[in-house]
Amino acid sequence: MEFIEDIEHFESEGLVLTIGFFDGVHAGHRYLIDQVCSTAKEEHLKSAIFTFWPHPRITLNEHYKPNLLNTIEEKKELLMSSPLDYCIMTDFSMELANLDAYDFMKKVLKEKLNVKHLIIGYDHRFGRNREEGFDDYVKHGEELGMMVTQADPYSDNNYTISSSFIRQLLAVGEINMANHYLGYPYSISGTVTKGQQVGRTIGYPTANLKLDIDNKCLPKIGVYAAMVEVGDKKYKSMLYIGTRPTTAIAELSIEAHLFDFDGDLYDQHITIYVEDRVRNQHKFEDLTSLKKQLQKDARMAQKMLMRF
Repeated sequence: MEFIEDIEHFESEGLVLTIGFFDGVHAGHRYLIDQVCSTAKEEHLKSAIFTFWPHPRITLNEHYKPNLLNTIEEKKELLMSSPLDYCIMTDFSMELANLDAYDFMKKVLKEKLNVKHLIIGYDHRFGRNREEGFDDYVKHGEELGMMVTQADPYSDNNYTISSSFIRQLLAVGEINMANHYLGYPYSISGTVTKGQQVGRTIGYPTANLKLDIDNKCLPKIGVYAAMVEVGDKKYKSMLYIGTRPTTAIAELSIEAHLFDFDGDLYDQHITIYVEDRVRNQHKFEDLTSLKKQLQKDARMAQKMLMRF
C-alpha cells in the first residue's frame, strides 16, 4: 500500500475510491475497505481511500477538539496493513471545505485522481456544509461519468460499528468490547514525566504519562490491566486513569505500574495497550487502605494478563 500526499502529481489509470476520516480504522472501516478492494479487483482498477488530517471540524472551528481514537502515526500504521493500493491523505483546508459536492467530485476526484467508481460509506456526507446526500452524488456521478454506489454498513449483534460507537464503549469502560470491534487493543502513547510520587511511597511506583495529543480519547476513569511497551519490550502492567481522590488531587492522571520492571522511565516514550478493566475509581480513607486495594488490583490485573 502506498501513501499519497501530493495529489497534484498523482497519476492513475482509474480508481475505485471511498472517502472518510477513518478514525480508529475499526471493523466497520475494514469492512468498507474490503468492499472497495473487491470492487476494484472486479473492475480491474486500483483501490484507494481519500482521507484527511486534521479532522475536518478542526479546520471549520479552531476551538473544536474532537476526541480521537488515533494519532496520525497510529492511523497510518493501521492503514498500512490494509489491502488497499493507495491511501491518499491530504490537509483539510478551507479551500477544500468550501467546495460543494459536485465541484469536489469534478475538480478533485475526477480531474486529479481519475476516480471511476466512488463508493460512499453508509452514513457519509461530503461537500460544503454536507448539504447534499447520496442521491445527489449519484446524479453528479452520472454527469461526470463516475459510478457512485453506497457501501453496506457493518453490523454485529445489532450494533452498527462506527468510530462514535467505539468512543461510546470507551466512555463507559467497555474496553473488551471496544478492542473486539477495533480488532486490536486500544492504545495510548506519550512521554513519561515526573508525577506526585505517591505510588512510590506505598510500593507501587508509576510511570506518569503526558499524552502525544491532548485530545486522545481515553477510557472511563478507573483501573485497567495493560501491556506497556518500552522500546522493543512489553511489560505486564496496571494502568490508572483518573484523579487522586484519596490525596485530594483533582487533576486527571494517566499512570502505569509495570510489573517486573526496575529502571528509570523518565522522558522515555511509551505505549500503553489497554487490555481489560479491573475496577472503578474509589476514594479511600488513607494510603494504607489504598495500598491494600492496589495489592488486590495487581493480583487481578496479573490474572487478566496471564495469556501474555
